Amino acid sequence: MDMKNCRTAYGETLVKLGAENKNIVVLEADLGKSTMSILFGNKYPERYFQVGIAEQNMASVAAGLALEGKTAFINSFAVFTPGRAYDQIRSSVCIPNLNVMICGSSAGLSDYGDGKTHQSVDDIAITRVLPHMTVLSPVDAVETEQMVKAMCQNKGPCYIRINRNDLPVFTDPKEEYHIGKMSRIRDGKDVVVFATGVMVSQAVKAAELMDKEGVSVRVVNISTIKPLDIQALKNHCQGMKGVVTAEEHSIYGGLGSAVCEALSAERLPVRILGIEDSFGRSAENYELLLKRYHLMPEDIAEKIKLVLND
Repeated sequence: MDMKNCRTAYGETLVKLGAENKNIVVLEADLGKSTMSILFGNKYPERYFQVGIAEQNMASVAAGLALEGKTAFINSFAVFTPGRAYDQIRSSVCIPNLNVMICGSSAGLSDYGDGKTHQSVDDIAITRVLPHMTVLSPVDAVETEQMVKAMCQNKGPCYIRINRNDLPVFTDPKEEYHIGKMSRIRDGKDVVVFATGVMVSQAVKAAELMDKEGVSVRVVNISTIKPLDIQALKNHCQGMKGVVTAEEHSIYGGLGSAVCEALSAERLPVRILGIEDSFGRSAENYELLLKRYHLMPEDIAEKIKLVLND
C-alpha cells in the first residue's frame, strides 16, 4: 500500500490553511522540526511563536490569542501536550471553550527510540474526559489533512494525536469528511473490529488471518474518539457475534472504554486490545514495540477468537 507520513501531512496542511486564514497562529515548544510545525513557521514567521520547553506557558499564550479571535495551534509530543500542560488546557482552554487546537505528535509508542518518558499511552484518556474537547486519531496522512481542515471549522478545543512513522493510506481523498465520521475499511459478518490509528492496518491484517479460519471480520476506522457517533457504532454492530477494539493506548480510558460505554445496554460481548497498564520502553524499531505490547495482527486475531467464545 501507499505509505505516507502523518506529521508531514499535518505541517503541510497548516501551511495551506495559513494562506487562506490570516487568523491562524501556530505555537511550538522546541520540537518544530519533529512535529513539522516548522513548515508553517518558515512560511509565516510573523504568526509562529517558539515558546521553548514551556508547554504550560504555550497553552496559556494560545488561550490569550484565541480570546483575541485567533485560531491557535499548539504543538509538542503527545506526552508533553496534553500531559504536561493539562491544567492550563483544562482551566484556560476548555472551561472558556476556546478555539485552541492541540497537536500531540509522536503519539503512542511511535517515538520508539526515546522510551517511556517520550511515549504517550494516556493522552486519549486525558483529553477525552475534558468537557468541550474533541479528540481525533487519524488513520493516515490523507485523513490527517482532512481533520486539520475540519478542526479550523469546529468551535472549541480539539486534540489530534499524530503518529511519528509512515502509515499505509486507507482514506479516499475524494470522500467527504466530517468530524465524527466512521469508515468501514473492510466488510465482514461475524465480528467487528473498531480500531484507531496504526491499529487499523493491524486489524485489516488480522481480518485476513481470520479469513483462513473461516471467520469473517469487519474492520471500522474510528478516528473521532470524542464525540463518538453512537448510532453509527451500533449500526456497524448489527448482525455481529462480537466486538473487538484495538488501539495504541492504555486499555483504560481510550477507544475501548468509549466503545464499551456506548454499548453498555447491548448484549454483544466486547474484548479490548491495547497497552496493558504499562508505560512504554525504548527499542531499535517501531515493530519491536508493537510486538512487545501485543499490538500485532496475531494479537487481534486472538481477541477475535476469544470474543466468539464469550
